[in-house]
Amino acid sequence: MENTNKKGFKAFLAKKDIVFSAKRYGIDALGAMAQGLFASLLIGTILKTLGQQAGIDVLVEIGTFAQGATGPAMAVAIGYALKCPPLVLFSLVAVGSAANSLGGAGGPLSVLVITIFAAEFGKLVSKETKVDIIVTPSVTICIGVLLSMWWAPSIGAAASAVGNAIKWATELQPFFMGIAVSVIVGMALTLPISSAAICAALGLTGLAGGAAVAGCCAQMVGFAVMSFKENKWGGLLAQGIGTSMLQVPNIVKNPWVWVPPTLASAITGPIATCVFRMQMNGDAVASGMGTCGFVGQIGVYTGWLNDMVAGTKAGITSMDWMGMLLICFVLPAVLTPIIAYPMRKKGLIKENDLKLDL
Repeated sequence: MENTNKKGFKAFLAKKDIVFSAKRYGIDALGAMAQGLFASLLIGTILKTLGQQAGIDVLVEIGTFAQGATGPAMAVAIGYALKCPPLVLFSLVAVGSAANSLGGAGGPLSVLVITIFAAEFGKLVSKETKVDIIVTPSVTICIGVLLSMWWAPSIGAAASAVGNAIKWATELQPFFMGIAVSVIVGMALTLPISSAAICAALGLTGLAGGAAVAGCCAQMVGFAVMSFKENKWGGLLAQGIGTSMLQVPNIVKNPWVWVPPTLASAITGPIATCVFRMQMNGDAVASGMGTCGFVGQIGVYTGWLNDMVAGTKAGITSMDWMGMLLICFVLPAVLTPIIAYPMRKKGLIKENDLKLDL
């Protein structure tokens, strides 16, 4: 009888497409959340900054509206990744708004955790009653908003505490933390998880944000230049301003190909934190974007403007520009092929090991 009940419950979950797995929640949902962040907060910040610099008020207004939709955009993106039916998906707008607002600085992490619970509960009751149009949104919204009131402040505080600890440690030990943050966030960018979402969830800005940008750029530019022989200009652009995640299948086949850009990030990270003191004080999500659409660089530039408005920075200097250019583009493009050269000579990296199917 017990086995029958278990089989029946498993069949019910399968029918509802509820899958309890690290991939579904830690990769699919997290990656989708980053896209929601990009399509609201990040693009809104870019448009708003362009409008402020060019004196175009309508762009400032558009950007402000986009930024205001951050919570709902993340929640809907997560719901889409979880394959929610329409009524559940649309109801997540209210859930995302509540979780992001009540989560404070740790809003993105609050949205991720709470939206997953609300979405799965919504899927459980979806189309199970004759008044589905009332029951499904009510359950989804009530579960989500109640959990937001209960959990979001604590989740937000915990995420902020971790982020602040990383930022404090980076200020205290810029060399070692520069290496650690650069390497870890850079590797997260290349892996099929979201470095942008991680940085946003932890509120990773300041000197630690600068190290994160350095690590992401080392992976993207490093892979793009290192594989130029195999992938030519298409691969250079696809990886350099797209994503180094394209190399994951090649990394699985031969993990040695990951060593040069990762070592490059271990070099550029402390240079960013110790030599140029490069900080990323724009939106935290930009810390995990690297050269993808030049979002990391726009974030650094936006941070400079924010610091000038706050009175903590007198102006943008030539040293600032030189640091960004070297850390984000020149050093990764030079260091990665140099590190890869002896590895190619020894046969650790063979011809076409970095070939992409573009």
